[in-house]
This record gives sequence, structure tokens and C-alpha cells, in this order.
Amino acid sequence: MLFKNLKSFIINQLVKEELQSEQLTFQNTFSEVLGKETTHEEGVILSIALVPHVYPSFFEEIIKEIFPQGGDFTELGGVKAENSRSFFPTGQTVLYLLAKNNINYRLQIQQLFSPEHWFYKENVLSVEEMKEGDPIMDGRLLLSKEMVHLLCYGETIKPKFGANFPAKEVTTLMRWDDLIVNETVLSQINQIKLWIKHQKTLLEEWNMKKQVLPGYRTLFYGPSGTGKTLTATLLGLEFNRPVYRIDLSQVVSKFIGETEQNLEKIFNQAEHKNWILLFDEADALFGKRTSTKSSNDRYANQEVSYLLQRVENFNGLVILTSNFKNNIDDAFLRRFNSIIKFSKPNTEERFKLWQNAKPKNIQIDEELLYQLASNYELTGAQIVSAVMHASLLAIEQSQKFLSKDNLLLGIKEEFNKEERQFATLQ
Repeated sequence: MLFKNLKSFIINQLVKEELQSEQLTFQNTFSEVLGKETTHEEGVILSIALVPHVYPSFFEEIIKEIFPQGGDFTELGGVKAENSRSFFPTGQTVLYLLAKNNINYRLQIQQLFSPEHWFYKENVLSVEEMKEGDPIMDGRLLLSKEMVHLLCYGETIKPKFGANFPAKEVTTLMRWDDLIVNETVLSQINQIKLWIKHQKTLLEEWNMKKQVLPGYRTLFYGPSGTGKTLTATLLGLEFNRPVYRIDLSQVVSKFIGETEQNLEKIFNQAEHKNWILLFDEADALFGKRTSTKSSNDRYANQEVSYLLQRVENFNGLVILTSNFKNNIDDAFLRRFNSIIKFSKPNTEERFKLWQNAKPKNIQIDEELLYQLASNYELTGAQIVSAVMHASLLAIEQSQKFLSKDNLLLGIKEEFNKEERQFATLQ
């Protein structure tokens, strides 16, 4: 029905005025899937931009219908791609179909492609960038793969990991009860929850846009295995927000300007999508700036400056993790909304972690668990690893319980990883 109506609308716009019928309206086209009302002009533009992805011969059929003996409409603009014979609509296409030669109306429509419009802000639609000096509306109308899928099927698809999106979604099967941290950390995590819940109210209803930046930036620091990444995934789980962990090996480049370009791809896709961006082991990207002794140092410092600006302008939640707070550049530290220290667990916390880590319906002596918690300083991740090691040994031995010997072997393995001296329980 959409393309049938669009065809009628376009033919009506192209024929002589005396042959025109009553104009169709495209107001609120796609409003349901986009979650917002759309004007007639916005509906027409989105529909035309979608055409090449669904109905490649659409414009050729219209032109043949109007010129059965052959002909063309140069006013329509449009281009043919190198690897396709299909007509690709451009900015000029929508200008002519909506405004024809009405200059004021053309200028109004052109503003729909400005950085201030939600087409641009929400990464919905853009006009292909032209060479310097070429008419800016000669570029093709560009819809992202995600937007094409949304407009066609009414559902959002998740971006694929690759050069254009060097980040992977991380999830967890755990719950908040599985996160064992001290009361101070829980209080600070709760502050992040409050921001997620009330960000819109704070900025709009309380009119705090002038005073505060749109997003929230936080640093989680502390030893590996203490719950930093788990906290990020639990926040995503509670508020139904995807958490994307940035693959810094794919982002950081030795070539000048390439790191910024890689990051820009991520931030552009993440804008206005309620994603949580997780920069795990962020030292490589957000580390301290160096003194400018060489041109490489200057470019490295430019990267940090770019990051500062881009992170501040991002309207979502950005989480950085690091083993050491001092590794992060002071300029970033000053701009964090919160800095949360994840410490190694104490005896009581380790006991809870041992209890949480044990397999369900498998016997294990509680007094033994407390002994292990008291005598061996392990993080939550190390405790899980030790339990897994002991469980595999128990399965191999056809046992339905975790023995002291097997648990100690699991702990010993964790100590060996860090080249720590292991002493067995007496």
C-alpha cells in the first residue's frame, strides 16, 4: 500500500497541473515504528529513501508510464550506482517532488537535512556528502541498514561486529544478588540507576539542560574479577538497555586520525538508542597525555581531546573500567559523574561469593566454605573459576559433592596463575 500511494503521489506531482488529482498525505507515515509523529514532508522523504532497498525498478516504471515512447525527467535528479542500473533518489529528487520550483519551500525542505533535525540527530537519514563545490542536495538519500529494517519490519536489529562497528554486546545470566560489593559501592551504583530512571525528567521537566551535560560518565576501577563488567551488564539487564563493549584492539590505530574515525562510527550509531557503552580496560584509550616532544605526541594528545569532547556530548551512559585509577588522564577524571572503586572482597564477602558460586543441588560443607573464604584471598571471578575446576574433577570422579581436595586444587590453580605461594589447609 505504501508504494502504491507513493507512486500515485509522484505521478500526480509530475503530470500537468490540469491533470492532477487531490494530493495524498504522508503525515505520520512510519510514526508508529519511529515512536514519533511525522509531517507529510518527512513521510514522503522516508518513503522515497526506502524505495531502492525494496522496489529497485520503482522510478523507472513511473517514468515509462509517463513517457511510454521514451523520455526522462532530469528535474528528478537521481543517480545510477556503479554496480546497479537502478535509479537512486537524491536530495534533488525530494526537493522537486515536494516543492518543484518554489524556492522558499525548497529551502524549508532542505532544513530537514540539517544537523538540528531528528533525521540527523537520531541517525535516521542523511544526504550523501558531495565534493567541495558540488550542489549539496545532489547526494543520494542514505538510510542505515538498521533503519531500513526498522521501516520494513517494525523491529530493531542489532549492529554486527566489524570494521564499521568495533563493539560487541555483552550480557549476563546473573542478578544483582550475585554481585557482592560493599555498601559504598552499592550506593554509588544506585546513583547511576537514578540517572537512568530520571534523566529525561531532569533535563526536560526540571529544565536542567543548561546546567548539566546530556549523558552520564562513570569510571569503575579496581582489580580484575571484582565485578566491574558484571555491574555494567546488570545495569543493562535491569533497564533493558544493550551494553556494548568496545573492542579497543579494533579502535586504537597507529595511523593519524584513524582512532577518532573508528570511535565516531560507534558514537554515531549509539546516539539516541539508550545503549550503554563499556570501554573495558580503557587505559589504552583514555590514558594520561604525554608531553609534546614530538609530532606523534601532539597527535596522541589530539585523540584525547577528541575523546573528551565526544564523550561529553554523548547523551547516554558511558562506563570506563580500569585496574588503576591513576592510569586515566586527569582531564577525564574531572569530567566523570562518578568514580567507583571495586575492592577485593573481605572474608564475609568471599563467603557469600563461595555460596553463590557453588552448583545448585550439589553438596558442599558450609564450614569448609567459610574456611576457604577466611584463608584464601580470591576475587569473585577467581572463586567461580576455582569452583568450576573442582566441579569438573567431581564429574570425572562421578561424585555428587565438591570435596575439600578438589576445591583446594581449584584454588591452587588460581594462585599459580598469579605466581602466588599456595599453602594447603591443615
